[in-house]
Amino acid sequence: MEKKISKRIWLNIVLFSLMGGVAWNLENMYFNTFLYGEIYDGVSAAALAGVMPPTTAISRMVALSAITAVVTTFIMGTLREKMKKRKMFISAGYIVWGIITASFGFITRENIATLFGLSDEVKILAFSVWAVILMDMIMTFMGSTSNDSAFNAWVTDVTTPAVRPKVETTLLAVGLVAMLLVMGVGSLAQGSVITYKAFFLGLGLIVSLCGFVGLFTMEEPQIKGERTNSNYWADLFYGFRPSVIKENANLYLALAAVCLYNVAVQVFFPYLFVYLEKCVLPGVVFDVKTIITAVLAVAALVTGIVVLMKIAGKNKLKAYVATVILYAIGLFILSFSTNIFVVLIGIAPTLIGYVILQIQLSASVRDFIPEDKVGLFQGIRMIFFVLIPMVVGPALGDIACRTSNITIIEYGAEKLVPSSSMFLYAAIVAVFVIVPIIILSKKKAFETK
Repeated sequence: MEKKISKRIWLNIVLFSLMGGVAWNLENMYFNTFLYGEIYDGVSAAALAGVMPPTTAISRMVALSAITAVVTTFIMGTLREKMKKRKMFISAGYIVWGIITASFGFITRENIATLFGLSDEVKILAFSVWAVILMDMIMTFMGSTSNDSAFNAWVTDVTTPAVRPKVETTLLAVGLVAMLLVMGVGSLAQGSVITYKAFFLGLGLIVSLCGFVGLFTMEEPQIKGERTNSNYWADLFYGFRPSVIKENANLYLALAAVCLYNVAVQVFFPYLFVYLEKCVLPGVVFDVKTIITAVLAVAALVTGIVVLMKIAGKNKLKAYVATVILYAIGLFILSFSTNIFVVLIGIAPTLIGYVILQIQLSASVRDFIPEDKVGLFQGIRMIFFVLIPMVVGPALGDIACRTSNITIIEYGAEKLVPSSSMFLYAAIVAVFVIVPIIILSKKKAFETK
């Protein structure tokens, strides 16, 4: 395969990563705020006492979504490899994924009460909470089938090690654009400028439209290796074989680093927007000092990313060590206070670590996956990228929030809110990312081939 990739491939990389980012960010950021601010909104103290706390509900939703994502990637990814198809799983999957996302607009306590004939407030709240969780699992099934499994394998198939850092940078940049897009529209829903129904319907439908466009723009890649006669169940558990783990030790070490990094992210990320809305932004005055601090934070962020990317091109170990240190320091600063100035100061090093580690670790994982077995490792990849982080991380965050026990009074009821202590828990986890990275460096895994 040539080092350069075609404009058509770039189009699909950008289009599907953007719309996939929209769907995943919608789920990861605003299903949590929807659950906290819409489903739990205005309920009585008795109803709150009879149902799990909102931070626990968020933790369970994230964990069950992660389990669904991994199981789906194993089953559907292995099936996809047997069928030797990418395009069908991606395009058709995005169409259904968007439709399911749009359906969240119809989940309300009133609709749930009518659907199940409920009148008891505790039961209505409990059924509504679990309706959101179960629908999130269904949405995750479609997202994992089309994006985590098929699209990620497709990207690996159509790229080479020479272009993957560039592709990973593009995927991250597009992902950030998708995040900003969702945040922009989502802030309107949080501020009641638009309804959550309009929010979910609008973004869900553009995800479906992307899948429809892909039917005409995407082509099946040339998949290396022929496995049509392989055994489905043997392929399903391929990545768990001790011989495979030993043979691909560098891959599993890179995955361990990714896992620790993502655990640190998931300790705070599911609660981040509720935390900002309830604990940081109330009472903030955007005066000259605040604006100057924000501008300096952005300047530090951009400068740090550029400098570390240059260092990474010459010495990956130095870049990794510096990035992990910055990431941990940023999280540690964020754990001190809810003051807007402290938050802005802590954001820059945290985001530098977030961006650089994601680019470098994701590229390393793609490089270490055998080219003729890309599909067989997607399930294993999901265990380290999604399952462990999204089960362990939110649980640690929930413990941090419940231990701090910071509450607010809404509609006469005491309601638990996320605490800045979750960033301290995340910082402690982040430090350990350096361990598998050092082992990889000693094995000379980062040397250019």
